[in-house]
Amino acid sequence: MKLRTIARPAALSIMLAGSAWAEAHMAEMSPQDLLPLAQEEGTVTVYSFTSRIGKVEAAFEEAYPGIDLQGFDISSTEQIARLKAEAQAGVVNADVIYISDTPVVLTELLETGIIEPYVPPRVADRVPDEFKSPLLAQRLSTKVLMYNEEANPDGAPVSNLWELTTDEWTGRVVMVDPLQRGDYLDLMTEIVLQSDVMAEAYQAEFGQAIDLGDAANAGEKFIMDLFANDLILVSSTDDVNAAVGKLGQQNPPVGFTSYSDRRDNEEEGWALQVANDVQPAPGIIFPAIVALAKDANNPAAARLVIDFLMGDESETGGPGLAPFYVAGDYVTRTDIPPHPDAVPLDDFTAWRIQPAETATIRAEVGDLVLTLQ
Repeated sequence: MKLRTIARPAALSIMLAGSAWAEAHMAEMSPQDLLPLAQEEGTVTVYSFTSRIGKVEAAFEEAYPGIDLQGFDISSTEQIARLKAEAQAGVVNADVIYISDTPVVLTELLETGIIEPYVPPRVADRVPDEFKSPLLAQRLSTKVLMYNEEANPDGAPVSNLWELTTDEWTGRVVMVDPLQRGDYLDLMTEIVLQSDVMAEAYQAEFGQAIDLGDAANAGEKFIMDLFANDLILVSSTDDVNAAVGKLGQQNPPVGFTSYSDRRDNEEEGWALQVANDVQPAPGIIFPAIVALAKDANNPAAARLVIDFLMGDESETGGPGLAPFYVAGDYVTRTDIPPHPDAVPLDDFTAWRIQPAETATIRAEVGDLVLTLQ
């Protein structure tokens, strides 16, 4: 739904755009009030951890002519490094930060004042508190075990994560290097945090209590055994998807990737499906965050972009939310129904990460992964 401009005298808009009053009141402004100020700014820069920002860019510019959205597809890990370097140099290049890897975002970007929260007032009463503070989550994303459903029409070829450490799956499990992409390190960290249930899953799979050997707990033991079983590390999620999902395979691997990448099955010739029934869980579900850069150069346009990313008043959120209204992404607005092709969130068995808890041991898990490579 295209929002109409509230008519304002040009001189007044120019005055407000540069005034301290406008800056102080932007958090309370509607999209209609922000629009003339954003058009005076004329441009807005978005750092995005997903390539879908390209579709957002086209839709935003159609909805709001006169504002040039410049979207940059940058992984969360790279964004964090870039934003810290820019802050140290006293430079602000981004206006909007669209990012995952929340455990690091909270400690290294929010607490240090590099980014700041913004919740569009239009949707504030339709997003649960847990997804508004300390930063706004636009949706929940995933890193979960996926398999090729063409080759496995009766369901996932594994029922327990520990099977991935057995001879049958030697060299047939794929994931992005956790030291290169923070979401995957968060997955490894959650496995460690879930050590009690990982120990129970071991007992269920092998019929005996786990022998930890040199590991401190069952989660570490799983990671060590997975790497020892010739885990295949690749550089991108698309590499995982192609290896696992490519049609025509007789004995394809499985891999940890994004559930929402099923949206590309038809276009890419994949047959990806989530192993939702695997014990004790297929992986993790985590927030995709939108925030403002502190001292953004285009503060009105930045707020307008975040409002746009939260969707319009149509049933499924309109063009701003369309790239993310897919099976495997779970939008946080309570008034938008779940995607009909997705596993319902209440039935989705992935672990929901607790960013503050993840942050406490994440570096230690990274050190463990480094020793295994």
